[in-house]
Amino acid sequence: MTLTDQASGSQPHPPLHLQPHAPDHAAPASGPGPARMLTRHPRRSPIDTAAAVPVLDVTIPVYNAERDLEECLRRLHAYLRDAFPHTFRITVADNASTDGTLKAAERVARELREVSVVHLDEKGRGNALRKVWLASPSPVLAYMDVDLSTDLAALGPLLAPLISGHSDLAIGTRLTRNSRVIRGPKREFISRSYNFLLQSLMGAHFSDAQCGFKAIRADIAQQILPHTVDNAWFFDTELLVLAEKCGLRVHEVPVDWTDDPNSSVDIVQTALADVRGMARLSKDMVSGRIPVAELRAALARGPLPAASRSQEQSPGGSLFGQLVRFGTIGVASTLAYLLLFYLCRNVMDPQLANLLALLTTAVANTAANRRFTFGIAGSSDAARHHFEGLLVFGIGLALTSGALAFVHESTTPDRWLELVTVTAANLAATGVKFLLFRLWVFRRRQSPPEPAPAATDSEPCTEEAK
Repeated sequence: MTLTDQASGSQPHPPLHLQPHAPDHAAPASGPGPARMLTRHPRRSPIDTAAAVPVLDVTIPVYNAERDLEECLRRLHAYLRDAFPHTFRITVADNASTDGTLKAAERVARELREVSVVHLDEKGRGNALRKVWLASPSPVLAYMDVDLSTDLAALGPLLAPLISGHSDLAIGTRLTRNSRVIRGPKREFISRSYNFLLQSLMGAHFSDAQCGFKAIRADIAQQILPHTVDNAWFFDTELLVLAEKCGLRVHEVPVDWTDDPNSSVDIVQTALADVRGMARLSKDMVSGRIPVAELRAALARGPLPAASRSQEQSPGGSLFGQLVRFGTIGVASTLAYLLLFYLCRNVMDPQLANLLALLTTAVANTAANRRFTFGIAGSSDAARHHFEGLLVFGIGLALTSGALAFVHESTTPDRWLELVTVTAANLAATGVKFLLFRLWVFRRRQSPPEPAPAATDSEPCTEEAK
């Protein structure tokens, strides 16, 4: 990695000090990794805009963008100079370009004081943003694509909540009613489908994961970025999902966005890679590679008084999203149940085979619904959840055992009739199981109010304590 010197000028901008990136599989929560260096931030202070370092650092990740880069940098620089009221820097992150991109960036940097250039030997937008952001001294970090498809008028609304301390991350969105977007139906369909999967399967609440127009506070970035591992396009999704799971506030800004017809991004391959990334990220959070509970304890904003209301207490999101995730987990566990039942049935009687198959999948089903359907992480109440889940499992056992007993009393069934019978009984128990999970097992219990501290002789009562 190399850093290109900036042109001399009157406004000092500290250089970036890039550090080697940690390996893709960061240290687990129990080791000396990032989770051991968390700092509690119960409230966000406004950014000090009078500091010596640039308030804003905008990163432009590029790969073989020689044709568009100079125009992009001059247009962005002119807008920030004329419309942004604070100091700024523009950092070009050249991702191992093989054309004249690096020379074009260095040429502009020699002319414009606020432009700097970083050359990286590895490709990938996620890799570039992670390394540049972790090395930047600026308190507000942003990035945008080199084609500047997003109207820059949205930059002010994007940055204002971060500077004021209102929000932790800010993203542009092309998928709200107030956004104005010009792009083809293929891109529109893939984008909306992908974000629907994120909201349904991972409980995401943001509307647009992949719009190349985002910003983050540096104090938040320093604690959350070391836990991201994707080096390519899924980095955006990984960052946003992790931010929401950690209780951070994500601010959305409707944007005016015009598709670049010359974009070289393979949207189908990118979408497939993103789906694989969703599976990997889910595994990382469940396995504990990403210490979500510790990050949430350090970064989450405190609850508001209105948090006693049930809608604020439900971590699993909307009823529709819970149904989709519950159904997906149910299909997977039903297939696993049928396979186990079929294998066990070859060596034991049907009732015992049913018991073993149902018990095994019930434990896994409860754990998966606890984490993904209802959004409950950590070990708190885990034993109670699994105990009550086993009670719910008893309903499924009663239905399937009863159905098997009825079939064997009525006829002498073959294996396929047994499979059809237990499948029908299992499906009948699914609706009851969802209701019990939602209304009983994973319902948040209200904590009793803490008693007010008693007044002492050395501590006179205030008007609020009387």
